[in-house]
Amino acid sequence: MMRSLWTAASGMKTQQATVDSIANNLSNVNTVGFKKERLEFKSLLYETMKNAGDIANGGSPVNLQVGHGVRTVASVKSFTQGTFERTEGPLDFAIEGDGFFALMDVNGNPIYTRDGSFKTSILDGELMLTSSTGRPVLGIDGEPIVFDETVVADKLSVDEQGIFSTIVDGDRVDLGLQLQVVQFQNSQGLKTIGGGFYEQTVASGIPIIEVDNEETEGSMVVQGALEASNVQAVEEMVKLIVAQRAYELSSKAIQSSDEMLQRANELKR
Repeated sequence: MMRSLWTAASGMKTQQATVDSIANNLSNVNTVGFKKERLEFKSLLYETMKNAGDIANGGSPVNLQVGHGVRTVASVKSFTQGTFERTEGPLDFAIEGDGFFALMDVNGNPIYTRDGSFKTSILDGELMLTSSTGRPVLGIDGEPIVFDETVVADKLSVDEQGIFSTIVDGDRVDLGLQLQVVQFQNSQGLKTIGGGFYEQTVASGIPIIEVDNEETEGSMVVQGALEASNVQAVEEMVKLIVAQRAYELSSKAIQSSDEMLQRANELKR
């Protein structure tokens, strides 16, 4: 009975974690570039009460084992493509494919995102392309993208490869700037750091710059659009109901075990 208390408690803990994960997905249903996550579980160790084939137990053909519950082992991101929402903003970009935009964090280290809602900002006296939170966007040379002071944002054009151009005296002029779009061998290994940003890890592998790698299936940059979250609200609500019911059942198992313990104590009196 004591075993059943702890086993049921482990079930409540994992279902609570599931509800937390679903709540996070639902709260970010309108977050640009957000990728939903799901939790993975594994059963805890089993206690073997009787081994199969043990002569002392009459040569039973099957084992007698009792489980000790469940635990959370991983949170897995789903990097499936979200739908594109047209904004017509000259500095709004979406990626069709497996790529990520490269930016720079406050410490000068590269970070990555699917959120292409960019802005221009004056940093250190230069007109720089940044994220909504002020993080510089990197070009293919690994340096922040900086525009000439004469560049007008509304006249900027970006092709499918992320190359910037603008209109000067009626002619289209290449600015010699290109968005850095990278891929990873294992996107699941990226570390989520909040704000829609990711950091590379040993598990993710080093970033592969698409234009430098012919073997990589290139992504396509779409100007004037943003990638919506890939969270399906109805699907998450169904999962939430299932998690709530599983939580309730584990709670009832604890109540039943408690009643059995109470009844056993009464028999001793």
